[in-house]
Formats: sequence, C-alpha cells, structure tokens
Amino acid sequence: MSILSLFRKKDEVVGAKVLVCASGSRFAELLKADTEVYRRYYPATTATTFVNIDELMKAVTQSYDVVHLLCEISPRGEIDGSKITGTQLIERCSASNVKLLWIASSNAAEGYIKGFKARGQRLNLVMTINRRDPKFSNFLENLLARMVQGDAMPVAWNALCPQVPGSVHQDSPEAIFFAGRGGVRLR
Repeated sequence: MSILSLFRKKDEVVGAKVLVCASGSRFAELLKADTEVYRRYYPATTATTFVNIDELMKAVTQSYDVVHLLCEISPRGEIDGSKITGTQLIERCSASNVKLLWIASSNAAEGYIKGFKARGQRLNLVMTINRRDPKFSNFLENLLARMVQGDAMPVAWNALCPQVPGSVHQDSPEAIFFAGRGGVRLR
C-alpha cells in the first residue's frame, strides 16, 4: 500500500440502495424478473412502475445508488415520448449521486447515441440494445454476484465480456457501457 492510497477516498457503498423501475405496465414481467435478481444481492431494492416521466425524475433524487430503468427510448433519445432526454436523466442521476444508471429494456442504438450524453458525468451507464432474454437475467445475476464481492463494475463486466476487438458475447445482452465512475464498488 502506498502513502497516497491512505489519503484517497474510497468509493465504496455497503448496502447499496437500488431502484428497479418501469415506465408503464407493459414492462411488468421484466420488472419482476430484474427485481428478483437485484434482491438476491441488494436487500434494499425497491420496485415501482411510473405513470409519467416526472415521477421518475423525482424518484432518482431519493438517494438511490442504482437506478435500473425499463422504458422506451425514441430515435431522438427522449424517454417514453416525453421531452426529457437521456442526457437530462443522466444529469439528474449524477447530481443525485446515483452510481449506476441502467436502461434495461431493448432500444435502438440510434436513440442512445443521439440523446444520451454522459461525458463528464460521474456515474456508470449501461444502455441495452438487445436484452437477449433469458440471457439478460443470467448476465445480470453473474455481474451482480461479482460486484457484491467487491469487483468494480468495469472489472466484473470485463470478466464476463472480455473487451477484445471483434469478439462476440453470445451469452450477454447487447449493450453500451460507459464507465464514468469505474472505481465505485457496490456491495
């Protein structure tokens, strides 16, 4: 251990607080499945369905460490037909000290590229392109198991999906992962 490591603030959350949420009832089955996986590792998991985007934007300010959202993203990057873009959600989450924002429903990459700007924001972001159900639940289970044991998310992700150019990961969802808070540990 170096002298500098003694003064470095450790970015670790013990007993992470998780919000698994959906925009509307059309995601009810996915909400139930994803909530069950989170609750195995994080007992402080809340599941809810939002009627509108304002409810979601208010909820993310309630001291959650993880926000796992099932919603539709428009080709312009707006959430569920609202005028709220992914970038606005990212900024709200970052300002509220959310460590991980996961858009967990399948959405076209175009919407993420146009409306989800995370550069400079202090949070990890996963944007799901194709869940590849039932592989999504297995991947989430394996990822959370590694994270709760102390792996930072990029380390756990790379263990499951080595980041080798041209590699294909048939047992994982298709997703874009932005590590804006790569060193955080969610236990």
